Amino acid sequence: MQRRTKILLTTGVVVAAIGAGTGMALVAGDDHGDTPITGPALERASAAALAATGGGRVTGTEVNDEESKYEVEVTLDDGRQVDVQLDDSFHVVGSKTDHESSNDR
Repeated sequence: MQRRTKILLTTGVVVAAIGAGTGMALVAGDDHGDTPITGPALERASAAALAATGGGRVTGTEVNDEESKYEVEVTLDDGRQVDVQLDDSFHVVGSKTDHESSNDR
């Protein structure tokens, strides 16, 4: 086999392996519920969570976490963090105050 052909084949195999590894990483990430909320759903979920907490700032989001359709993490002005659980209609179905401050992370 010519040297150029070997180089092209080797490069193709490496590129395919990298692509397969990246695809597996993306699939694995979805299994853990670490997918952030995006688009119009992010705006609606953020507004609902901030209304429920009486203010603060959104510091994290997830779609399909283990407890609800949407989870919005809100950091309050005093540093406490509240996880607000929302259903698929953006209604609050639960919330939990984290006992760690934003400086603990």
